[in-house]
Amino acid sequence: MSLRKTASYAWTEKDEMLYALGIGLGHAPLNRHELAFVYEAGLKAFPTFPVLVGFHGSAMDDVGIDYRYVLHGEQAVSLHRPFPPEGRASTVSRMIGAWDKGAGKGAVFSQETVMTLEGETAPLATIRMTSFARAEGGFDGPREGQPRPHAVPERAPDRTVRITTTPNQALLYRLSGDLNPLHADPDTAKAAGFSRPILHGLCSYAICCRAVLAEYCDFDPARILHHEVRFSSPVYPGETLAIDLWKDGNTVSFEARIEERDVTVIRNGKTLLSR
Repeated sequence: MSLRKTASYAWTEKDEMLYALGIGLGHAPLNRHELAFVYEAGLKAFPTFPVLVGFHGSAMDDVGIDYRYVLHGEQAVSLHRPFPPEGRASTVSRMIGAWDKGAGKGAVFSQETVMTLEGETAPLATIRMTSFARAEGGFDGPREGQPRPHAVPERAPDRTVRITTTPNQALLYRLSGDLNPLHADPDTAKAAGFSRPILHGLCSYAICCRAVLAEYCDFDPARILHHEVRFSSPVYPGETLAIDLWKDGNTVSFEARIEERDVTVIRNGKTLLSR
């Protein structure tokens, strides 16, 4: 596909700190590892922050799909070097795939966004997002060729990390840019088939990165080169994510489930480490 779109973004240390608070960092104010992401003295950018910077102004906006019936399918970010806690960048977003599941069965769309710091030519980060559009099938597109998801090991997890979300976490996370009422308004959530507002998928995405960062990186964000997931079910604010981790060399595989409901919400997770 040839659809392309350019945009520019600026972010500040305050934006970075608000994002870190929205994904649950700083819940224990005396934890100096987490404080580094929410306090301006020596502030560090969290590895998944680029997906927030590149959230708006994407090529997908021009496809013409009905967003009332779109589900977030997969998300990935590749960091080509450490992300600065403040700066200005330009992005080039393009559609890289569309797979037709047939009339009445929906379609899968994938886009890639390359981010470059202002005044530079080397890419800073590459973001990939895949969406399932339930109302868009039947346009005679290809049905085969969609990339296979990462397969997690079949052995028992090497480690399991439990992170509990807060009841107001979606209300806090949405202040970083995703103002979809599905995450705040009870009536909108019920109309969409949910018992109450759900947590943003990108917040769950970042929470899984928190687990990897704490368990295998000693909270050093420069060690994370790539982080990807496949979303399989929504999370309700206040629930606990049990994140199963497998480490093989520089690859960390993971899946996350909600203990209260015994539902897997993140599948096929993969994080690549620098060493």
